[in-house]
Amino acid sequence: MPGIDYSQKIPNNVDLKSDRRLQRALESWQPDYIDWWKSVGPTDFNEKDIYLRTAVSVDRDGWAHYDYITMPEYRWGIFLTPQEADRKIGFGDELGKDAWEQVPGEHRNSLRRLIVTQADTEPASVEQQRLLGHTAPSLYDLRNLFQVNVEEGRHLWAMVYVLQAHFGRDGREEADELLERRSGNSDHPRILGTFNEPCEDWLSFFCFTMFTDRDGKFQLLALAESAFTPLARSCRFMLTEEAHHLFVGQTGVGRVIQRTCQVMNEFPDADVTEHGAIPLELIQRYINFWVSSSNDLYGGEVSSNAANFFRSGLKGRAWEQKREEHTALDDHYNMDVFENGTFTNTDVPLRNAMNEVLRDDYIADNQKGIVYWNKITAKHNIDFQFSLPSRRFNRRVGMYAGHPFDLDGDLISQSDWDAKAAGEWLPTIADREYVQSLMKPSLEAGKYAGWIAPPAKGINGKEIDFEYVKL
Repeated sequence: MPGIDYSQKIPNNVDLKSDRRLQRALESWQPDYIDWWKSVGPTDFNEKDIYLRTAVSVDRDGWAHYDYITMPEYRWGIFLTPQEADRKIGFGDELGKDAWEQVPGEHRNSLRRLIVTQADTEPASVEQQRLLGHTAPSLYDLRNLFQVNVEEGRHLWAMVYVLQAHFGRDGREEADELLERRSGNSDHPRILGTFNEPCEDWLSFFCFTMFTDRDGKFQLLALAESAFTPLARSCRFMLTEEAHHLFVGQTGVGRVIQRTCQVMNEFPDADVTEHGAIPLELIQRYINFWVSSSNDLYGGEVSSNAANFFRSGLKGRAWEQKREEHTALDDHYNMDVFENGTFTNTDVPLRNAMNEVLRDDYIADNQKGIVYWNKITAKHNIDFQFSLPSRRFNRRVGMYAGHPFDLDGDLISQSDWDAKAAGEWLPTIADREYVQSLMKPSLEAGKYAGWIAPPAKGINGKEIDFEYVKL
């Protein structure tokens, strides 16, 4: 497997120096990226030494190096998985034909749209999380936050490379625009709604990395099947880094649950808030919010765009090559279509249901996290079960958007929704204020805030009391 060339100004394994025009374009974009990072990236920690992993290879095993580094010195770059000889298109109408190394003219706009939408999520999450370092519950968590941030930054680089290498002036303009939009900005927001939501406390961060980054996993899995090989190769390596983000989310929420269970057992007759823990019901409300928001990221349940992306070979299904049939031409997806206030059971052409197919895989993967968390409550003999809300609940995109569905997916009256949504199903202002009140930094090596349990083990074989950030 090829290594990564760190002798260049922009680390890469794509022989960037052989394309001087592209190299100059990316080197021209680089200072603007650094300015963006310093202005809206993690605040006040850019001079600190942080124990970060950096990619040194695209080999599946042993691809990363761990050492102390300051974030602005992190070597963001362009890393693609190795080229496949004689790669073929794996799905759609062009099944079995040669994959594309260049953008076909008829698919130029659609491909650019897919790439820009994915690329826009990467800097957005950094912006959403920029203040969290000030309230980190431990050095371990602070380090994990910054690892997520620098890798989201590198994922932006991966997409910008594809845009600038293959879309000419349009690609350069899109790359510039990616540094100009801002998460939550009313005048110039990020493209997708979830990436404009505030992420101001660590329970939100853990839910975000659990559920919203998991959406990223499945979008990347679908794009990694693309007939456009540079995009597929970029996304496959991004998935290698994405796994850590999901780990941070699942174990982070799990450690919050664990600490609450410990307090419940130690003080069985007390309100856990009296002892600085987060009630399990409140955690469930946070889960309901971030799951429902992340469900929106897949788009409409019946979509001609999704059908066209699949038909053309632009975007497949997760793990497409593990499926038995790859044209989806004669198959159907049975769903209850909601229209004019009523449901009609319908067999939708499978290609038009590709968003829902991907959402199915996402929900099944989320459920594994729910099982993991419920094992924690069971281990502590706490009679509480976490659950996923229905995909119909609290939607803003798709056929369920704006309609009052309860957690089980049943249509209810607007008055019932108004009575139960805030406080019983979704976080209230008081919930968020209470969680925010706990957000006091705990930045001494080996110390953890009182609302979260220590991790089971450290990073890269280190102890949990290792000095992950040198303050």
